[in-house]
This record gives sequence, C-alpha cells and structure tokens, in this order.
Amino acid sequence: MAGSPSIASLFAQRIVIGVGDLAVSNNKDVVLSTYALGSCVGIVAYDPAVRVGGILHLMLPESSIAPDKAVRQPAMFADTGLHHFFRELAGFKAMASRLKLYVAGGACVLAGTDTFRIGERNVRATLDLLARSGCRTPVQDVGGFHNRTLHLDMGTACVTLKTPQASTQCSLAS
Repeated sequence: MAGSPSIASLFAQRIVIGVGDLAVSNNKDVVLSTYALGSCVGIVAYDPAVRVGGILHLMLPESSIAPDKAVRQPAMFADTGLHHFFRELAGFKAMASRLKLYVAGGACVLAGTDTFRIGERNVRATLDLLARSGCRTPVQDVGGFHNRTLHLDMGTACVTLKTPQASTQCSLAS
C-alpha cells in the first residue's frame, strides 16, 4: 500500500548528535541526525566501501580558545573534532581517502552584524582541515542566514538536508 512504512523503517533507530558531539555507525538500520545547525557546522562522512558513516556537529573553529574544554569535548572544535571524527571512523575501517563528505551550516544567525563571524570561521576552518587531510571536496550547503538539520540514513547512504524553506537529498553511496 502506498504511504505505508516499510518493515525496515519500523525498526530503524535514530541517533541524535548534539552540539559538540559526534556519532559513527555501520548499522544499516540507523539514521544519524543533528539539528539546529546555525553558526555550527555539521560534517557528514560516509565510506561506501565499508558502509560506515557518521556526523560531527562542531561549534567553534579552534580549540586554542579553550584547551581544557577541548580535552573533555574534542568534537566541539573543528581542529580537534575532525581529528577525533576521523579516528572514530577509522575504528570501523573507514579510510579518509574513500570518504564522501557533506558539509552544512556556518550561517550568520545573529540579528545585525556578527562581529566574530563564527559561522564563516567554522566553515573556513573545516574546509581547510578537510583539504589538508587529503579528503575529497565535500558537497556543501554553507553560509546564509538560516539554520539547517542533517540526517544520514545508514541503509541508503542518503543525506537529507532540511532548512526552513526546503528539504533536499544527496546520495553518498558511490
């Protein structure tokens, strides 16, 4: 019957990644989700060879502003978070050279001028670190003035990006 849920969707598990956190999985019945990416940046990574993926939700570009916090919560910062994220993915046999990447967020969500330009700095730090890590150029939806939500369906390797205006999908399977 059209519109009926599939058996797989009835048993799917959603894992929500909070601000300054990450999750990695190889379970095809899992959907990874992170919400309310304003100036924060969400990085989705997927290795199609081993069917491993994850999401990192980082908040700030550089751990040097709070080294003690970076030790306790490395995923909060681009520099420590990406390193930690890649290490977690590698634990599932993912390889940086095979990763398909999707980067979203980095918006300017403050009313008026954003003196610190955190969103812009988060995006720049993330893209620079990814390039230095030898990763492929990611699919991007960054900047602007609206928040974003990301979902990674591990069974299909499909990324869904939701904004207040629209919802789009992108496959990281190949």
